[in-house]
Amino acid sequence: MQHSYEGLDRVGGFTRVRLLAPLRHRDFRLLWTGMCVSLLGDGIFFVALPWQVYRISNVPSALAVVGVVMAVATIALLLLGGVISDRFDRRRVMLAADGTRCLTLGAIAVLSALGVLTLWEIAGLAALYGAATAFFDPAFDAIVPDILPSDSLAQANSLDQFVRPLALRLVGPAAGGLLIAAFGIWSAFGVDAASFAVSAAALLSMTSRPRAPHAASAGVVRDIGAGFAYVRRHAWIWATLVSAAIAYLLFMGPTEVLVPFAVKNELHGSAADLGLVFAAGGVGSLGCAVVLGQRGIPKRDITLMYVFWTLATLAVAGYGLAHAVWGLMLASLAFNTLETAGTIIWATAKQRHVPSALLGRVSSLDWLISIGLLPASFALTGPISSAVGVRATLVGAGVIGALVTLGALFIPGVRAIEGRHAVSADGAAPAHVLGHATPIS
Repeated sequence: MQHSYEGLDRVGGFTRVRLLAPLRHRDFRLLWTGMCVSLLGDGIFFVALPWQVYRISNVPSALAVVGVVMAVATIALLLLGGVISDRFDRRRVMLAADGTRCLTLGAIAVLSALGVLTLWEIAGLAALYGAATAFFDPAFDAIVPDILPSDSLAQANSLDQFVRPLALRLVGPAAGGLLIAAFGIWSAFGVDAASFAVSAAALLSMTSRPRAPHAASAGVVRDIGAGFAYVRRHAWIWATLVSAAIAYLLFMGPTEVLVPFAVKNELHGSAADLGLVFAAGGVGSLGCAVVLGQRGIPKRDITLMYVFWTLATLAVAGYGLAHAVWGLMLASLAFNTLETAGTIIWATAKQRHVPSALLGRVSSLDWLISIGLLPASFALTGPISSAVGVRATLVGAGVIGALVTLGALFIPGVRAIEGRHAVSADGAAPAHVLGHATPIS
């Protein structure tokens, strides 16, 4: 028996095993299994990549260069990735992306093992990795509503956000530190490559779901334009994306580049210490995902989403204020707990209120606009931190980013979907809801 949206959005609307309910569905279970393994590999990658780059060139600008090229490759292809995911079998799109990333990481592992890996080689391979990600992420966002009933989406997103921090911030980084210490950096990249092979095998076992013939009737440019037009008509989407783009510009480069630098050079820590910082964030995200998975999405979802994200961005300042590894761990715990809460709400809102035929393109625009300024963030991190210092850069990024995030909440129309029902399969809201819906600018 399926739960209603009303039950989904209030305490007591789920069964006691509500967080695991989506795993009853075979295709989601396969998708989730492959995702778990590949995310574990990515958690290892998050430790291996900065450690490899800083071994080649021990300056923040080196890691910033790699971050820039990987982000640019993703950004350049995201719109095409969204169109492809709406036109073709999303499972096959994800499969091709996983295969590409497996081969890319395998190449990095071999070059690292041979001791011939250069900064420009790792940057080029990172760009190929980023290009594959541009196709995988929109397809993944869009395939979940294809394989689950709509009243399981909040649980699925909570389960997703439970696994991500567990793999990316807890188990993965810890395993990465141990692998690097025991066998060398190459082994960490090799294990990550193998994880994508496992994910590809899981995708191969899923049911094929080719897109409807009419999905390919328009040109690529028209398809992209339709996605832009939909986003432009809905303030709750475009305001969130624009504010996220600015906030990411302010804090993403500093956290990705300067936190590993601070652990290694200012606190004289090890790869294991960096893994502990990531792991602390994973613990917070896990707890948050369990709570939201059990209690459901609050009715004032958009308002709370912005509050969570504002506090999360403010927590970035904690990285700059920390003078020991445990201080960085506390900042990571706060940031990831609050960021996860907002992310679960945002993913569920998109899947409930954006028509399935447009979800791939809207997701690609979500990724594109949100991370569109990441190359600039990485590029600016080096010179700004050199001019004002690592700590001042992190504190400023957190405070200014929090103000930008909170300000977007007061844009007219941002909270208009609070309390509204999901769209139907053809993209229309139920008639009884349309009669009382608040107009969205």
